[in-house]
Amino acid sequence: MQQKNHHSTSRAIGRRDFIKRTAGLSLAAAAFPAIIPGSALGANGATAPSERLTLGFVGMGKQMGGHLDTFLRRPECQVVAVCDVEAKRLKLRQETANAHYAKRDGNPGYTGVAAYGDFREIAGRDDIDAVVIATPDHWHTLVSIAMLEAGKDVYCEKPLTLTINEGKALVRTVRAYGRVFQTGSQQRSSREFRIACELVRNGRIGKVHTVHVNVGGPSVECYLPAEPVPDGLDWDFWLGPAPWRPYNSDIAPGLDYEGWPNFRAYRDYSGGGMTDWGAHHFDIAQWGLGMDESGPVEILPPGDGIEFLTYKYANGVVMYHGGARGKAGVEFIGDKGRVWVNRGYLETDPAVVQNEPIGPDEIHLYDSPGHHDDWLACIKTRSRPICDVAIGHRSATVCHLGNIAYWIKRPLRWDPAKEIFVQQNGAPDVDANRTLQRPMRAPWRLT
Repeated sequence: MQQKNHHSTSRAIGRRDFIKRTAGLSLAAAAFPAIIPGSALGANGATAPSERLTLGFVGMGKQMGGHLDTFLRRPECQVVAVCDVEAKRLKLRQETANAHYAKRDGNPGYTGVAAYGDFREIAGRDDIDAVVIATPDHWHTLVSIAMLEAGKDVYCEKPLTLTINEGKALVRTVRAYGRVFQTGSQQRSSREFRIACELVRNGRIGKVHTVHVNVGGPSVECYLPAEPVPDGLDWDFWLGPAPWRPYNSDIAPGLDYEGWPNFRAYRDYSGGGMTDWGAHHFDIAQWGLGMDESGPVEILPPGDGIEFLTYKYANGVVMYHGGARGKAGVEFIGDKGRVWVNRGYLETDPAVVQNEPIGPDEIHLYDSPGHHDDWLACIKTRSRPICDVAIGHRSATVCHLGNIAYWIKRPLRWDPAKEIFVQQNGAPDVDANRTLQRPMRAPWRLT
């Protein structure tokens, strides 16, 4: 029996062509999840065009610049389409990709990279094998699901979702369609984080009782004044499922802005520092604690004698949002020592701990060749990558749980098996469970 997926996206009447083009692909993907795209079977070194993995890209902002450059340099890949709601940025990325292939192939007139203002045009192309998504966070789920339903493998930036229920929907969709999904929490592919977690998991610091995670705080409501919408920006499409509000450049700055956009500061689009850097560092905390398939059972907001937002796990471990000696990163504390890790840095106490090799019979964690290369390899083998959708969802859930506790300002009990809030007696916490999903602005929907 073919598996039927119950999550869909829609925007406007008149998209019948998109539906017709993707319906067959969706059913085929559900029925035959282990089929490898022909273009994914490339050999090492020079790869015949017919064997290259064809890629589309959605959300061509600053973060996507690095992704695009990486995949353009992979001989087994062929970038064929880019998409953004901002015309100038879209044109720049298209020209960059076309220029790369023109130089590589000695073909000055190369124009093989198409540009679209609507992600569904990429979903509707049956010649695209996989898609890289780096939209603002409130778009991650809808764009990902559209691509998955169209039979495409996905690399999606972190934080994976805007809400907990979006993450649950994504996991179900990936599994139903048998796709390969890599979450962009790339610290899992960095050596110092893997080693830190292996030291913790193998008891080098004894029984872990405390974890500190230093990242920013929650997002806030947006009350920015209205500004003129820049030429070339489809502001209504940028907002998409988020509530309508006037444009402000702090949310979506123009192409000339040299810094990072600040949309993550605002609740309608993201979860602030909790989901931004939290999608990296809480992810490492989960990995080190062996909680990739679970999570905390209690969340306590600051106040009433509690200094830091506090997570409690069923095994007795307590994790704090903050307090890691005033530094960013993750600190694991056990009854025999400490491990502190951040990008490019690993420290242990006792110092000798970090030099102790992990024995052949001990726990060895997934040793990724690099976040992008890991995804490409898994597309070929049809295996789950280092930061599979379920891992990305569970780590994002920890971030969301913290934000919800900050926002509603009361202790929360969480059932990580059922993925709902519960009361002390185990009954559903109806009020808290209303935060698991947010309404989407019509006509966008997650059903």
